Amino acid sequence: MTSAVAAVDLGATSGRVMLGHVGHNELSVRPVTRFPNGPVEAHGELHWDIDALYSRVLDGLAAAAREDPEICSIGVDSWAVDYALIKGGRMLEAPFHYRDERTTPAIERVHALVPPEDLYRRNGLQFLPFNTLYQLAAEADLSGADEFLLVPDLLNFWLTGEQFAERTNASTTGLLDVATGRWDDPLIELLGLPRRIFPELIAPGTTVGTPRPELNLPGTVTAVGSHDTASAVVAVPATDPDFAYISCGTWGLVGVELEAPVLTAASRDANFTNEYGVDGRVRYLHNVMGLWLLSECLRQWDHSDLPELLAAASGLTSPVPLFDANDPSFLAPGDMPARISLWCVERGLEPPRSRVEFVRSIVESLSVAFVDAVRAASDLSGKKVRVIHIVGGGSQNDLLCQLVADRSGMPVLAGPVEATAIGNVLIQARAQRLVTGSLEALRGLVASAFAPRQYLPR
Repeated sequence: MTSAVAAVDLGATSGRVMLGHVGHNELSVRPVTRFPNGPVEAHGELHWDIDALYSRVLDGLAAAAREDPEICSIGVDSWAVDYALIKGGRMLEAPFHYRDERTTPAIERVHALVPPEDLYRRNGLQFLPFNTLYQLAAEADLSGADEFLLVPDLLNFWLTGEQFAERTNASTTGLLDVATGRWDDPLIELLGLPRRIFPELIAPGTTVGTPRPELNLPGTVTAVGSHDTASAVVAVPATDPDFAYISCGTWGLVGVELEAPVLTAASRDANFTNEYGVDGRVRYLHNVMGLWLLSECLRQWDHSDLPELLAAASGLTSPVPLFDANDPSFLAPGDMPARISLWCVERGLEPPRSRVEFVRSIVESLSVAFVDAVRAASDLSGKKVRVIHIVGGGSQNDLLCQLVADRSGMPVLAGPVEATAIGNVLIQARAQRLVTGSLEALRGLVASAFAPRQYLPR
């Protein structure tokens, strides 16, 4: 028997509600609705318009229910680290956007209390200036809050009235003990954060609750890998265990899947992170700036035609500069072409001169960053890599996929594009007993349903 589940998949630049149909040897996913997402500025601060986002989610779920009234489950995933504070069941303020710069002074205060090397031993996370513990340290006053909810947990709360923290996303906060998977109470106390605001942790596949009656939505709400990368990694169609993955969207998350974290000094120096995955796996990865670089250029160019630019960039024969795609100067919204040009000029490089050259320079630079991260992940973890899987929006970029294959000397398997939604669907389906088996069995189902494209090194 085939049954339907609804996947809410929220990225940093767009969101979607997908309808998945799953059964024995059957898997299909199709979009019900898509909508834009992004930061809004208010009084010099960057926030998320979470109310509008939730309204679009409800519209999408209602449309999904009209298409298939037999939906048995709903699952929500989103980007990581950002959160809302709750008092008496009400949100105190719209969540800050992780690109807001409020954490800058808080980082120094946190490191004065807990040196970075000690933090890494405790939480296993790479340093990123927007990690949740720095955001919480930047809060002026937490005394009025009852609850702290990461974005997908917030939407689950609004859907069901139940407050939980799903573990894959909680592991990105910097406040989870990487060894036990529990809240690190001594660290929370040391940072002066109120322990009472941290909700009970649950694993992917746990039933959160039933939708509130007034929403008139079917099924139950199921916790998935609520960090979008955790769900995306579930849907990597790997048939060879010696694989690396690049989940490429606004960010490029590049790494390998492990059974245990890597907490060495070399790993910390390389700024690699250990985050929880589904079924207790460890997502050992490094954040690369990703397609954000392209999307910000397109915004500056008033949304030029990306496929046309990529096609022209693929045929470009003149050299373009390579730049550090991970440079912090590219993190905030703004004039990306000007910043790339400045980076080049400051280092004595000729900057790109045309839009086509900018696109080629970005894609070339991303391919270098991705391959460097794959090699580092393998070296630092001891995990052999023989094939690289690219999933997400970046898997549609032929130039990027071919350049990664060329630079790595390994085959690249590209797709599926909607890996996050597919992983979301599969975890719900397994919880509802529509499918059974290990992650490897789920990945085999993905490989059968969404055969990846292969790029061989030239």
